[in-house]
Amino acid sequence: MPWLKLVHIAAVIVWCGTLLYLPALIASAADPKRAPLTGDAAAASAASAPPVLRLLFTLVVTPAALVAIASGTVIFVFLGPLTVWLVAKLVAVGLLVLAHAVCGLLVLKAERGQTGLAAPCAAVAMVCVAAMLLVAWLVLGKPF
Repeated sequence: MPWLKLVHIAAVIVWCGTLLYLPALIASAADPKRAPLTGDAAAASAASAPPVLRLLFTLVVTPAALVAIASGTVIFVFLGPLTVWLVAKLVAVGLLVLAHAVCGLLVLKAERGQTGLAAPCAAVAMVCVAAMLLVAWLVLGKPF
């Protein structure tokens, strides 16, 4: 079972790390200062940023989230009783899942060329940081 915990921790690290990076990447891709490009520079910019967003979201963030959630569920089923700290941790993980979904919506908006996504991206990043700190505190301290 230690290998499963290792898989879970690795997947959580990848998921959380990319959830911290993705909002910044979305905000920079939707930056209105990039709009006045012309010619080949505009084509290269339009062709490179949104596909990177989608690839990162679909090939890194989402699989890492699925592996983290699935492995955490298996660990819970085989090793852990349902305790108060675990319920609190699951609520914090639910916040991460919600932030993940909002990042997906922001990726779609950035692909459509919508600008002004900096504020929503900052809000998502703050929710991610708060949820990650809460999860870390709950897991390491098991305060209840």
